[in-house]
Order: sequence, then structure tokens, then C-alpha cells
Amino acid sequence: MPLERPNRTLQIIKDAASRNYAVLACVAYNIEHLTALVRAAEAKRSPLLILLFPATVKQLPTLGHAVKKAIETATVPLALHLDHAQDEAQIREIAGAPDCPFDSIMVDMSHYEQEENLQKTKVLTKVCQDRGIAVEAESGRINGYEDGIADTGALEAIMTSPEEVEDFLATGIDMLAPSIGNIHGDYGPKGPLLDYDRLEKIKQQINGRVPIALHGTNDFTPEILTRCIQAGAVKLNVNKLLLEVWNVHLAENATKPLMGLMDEGMDVLQAEVERWMDTCGSSGKA
Repeated sequence: MPLERPNRTLQIIKDAASRNYAVLACVAYNIEHLTALVRAAEAKRSPLLILLFPATVKQLPTLGHAVKKAIETATVPLALHLDHAQDEAQIREIAGAPDCPFDSIMVDMSHYEQEENLQKTKVLTKVCQDRGIAVEAESGRINGYEDGIADTGALEAIMTSPEEVEDFLATGIDMLAPSIGNIHGDYGPKGPLLDYDRLEKIKQQINGRVPIALHGTNDFTPEILTRCIQAGAVKLNVNKLLLEVWNVHLAENATKPLMGLMDEGMDVLQAEVERWMDTCGSSGKA
């Protein structure tokens, strides 16, 4: 069963759902990203979810604890989410750690066939929830690739069906990430071609039982993001959508002294995060 006791991720997401706005779930790869994200949340008085990839946890094992400290000292609601956790052993290790900093984990078994996906998701959901960690899972299959995530490009994309919604809710998950034509990575020349009607029907079918998470936001315009929110998305996973301004700034100013380059980069990223907080309606909601 979904968690009933307080959980930071669920508190943030459920408040957004009840007050008709959405929350950014932002990927961070380093301490500079984290700093800019928290500054934006404080400046906009906005709740925020901070996402780490499993590969980042391995590469920078102290970053999760830095996020935890930022959460504890912030004056706005923040939570830490482990995105696209696909290694069962790593999920068990992280969830079982006495000082686990994560409030929620995406148990992503979408690279398995449906029956095995559901079975593994159910088992790992209980492992996490027994330790107070909320769980997100992906129904259907969202194709594409991002750093540290299994490339599902060789597998068939599967749009979420009504039956899959019920199958995944039966595993006890706390959040559902549907497949509606969204992909991980870049969309190509035609841009995102999303099935908004499918998303609206999923929202109606769920009927408030769990919140909806939206993946694959690269190349989104503010209009696309707003339409997804109107159709039911509450947790908005963002990576390149925000971080591209950071990447461009670093590339264009690489000859500058390092400290100044980092300071400028954090300012650029903070401004971009603030802009998208306005778009998703979370500004002023903390």
C-alpha cells in the first residue's frame, strides 16, 4: 500500500495536486547545480524535488548527503529523489542504509518484459516503503536514453493502457510515470508529439489514488509543459530543459577563471530554474 506516514516527496507532490500546480523535479550532477536549484527555490518560495541518477550516486557518493543537508536547512519544502534506479542490488543497498538521504526512489524495471517488471516493482516497492521511502514506477515503456539509464531504444515503446495503470497501482507504488509519447533524450526535428488525451484519461482513471509524474521533457516549450500540467502531470522531471543553459555558459566561457565561471554559471542556472517554476505554477506556493 502507498505510504500513509509523512514523507517529504509525497507531502510536496500531494500539496501541488490539491492546489492545482506542479512541481519541478530537477536533475543535479554536482554541488553547483544543487546550489543553484536551492537558491531558485528560496528566491521563488517554491517547493522543489532534487533528482540524482544512480550513476551520480556512484560517482559522487557524498552528493546525496549534501542534498540532505540542504533540505534540512532550507526554508522551503525540498526532497531528494533517486531517479531511474534499475539495479536491484543498488536499490536494496540505498534503501537499507541507516543514513539513507533519499525520500523517494523511482524503481525502474521498464527494461524487463511486463510480467517481470511488475513482479520486481512489487517486491522492491515493499523494500523501500518498509523504510519510509516513497516509490515511483513507469507504466508502459518510455524509449530513449539519458546518462546512466539503460538505453531502451532497441525495445518497443509501449504507451500506457488502462490495464497497465491498474496493474502498476496494484504493486503499491506511490507515484506513476506513464508513457504518452514522451521519450528520454531529445525529440528530433518534429519535437514532442504527446498524447494529451491519453494523459487526461489516465488522470481520470487514477482518480487521485496516486500522483502522475512526467518524464521526457527535453525540448518542451512552456506551452507544452502547461498543457501536460492541465492534463494531470504533477511531478515534472527536468534535465536538459534546465541544465542546457549551464552547459552552454561553461562552453562559451571556458577560458575564464574557474571561481568566476562557477559563480556566473550558478546565476544563469538559477534564473532558468526560476523561469520554469513560474511556468509550472509553484512560485509562491511554499
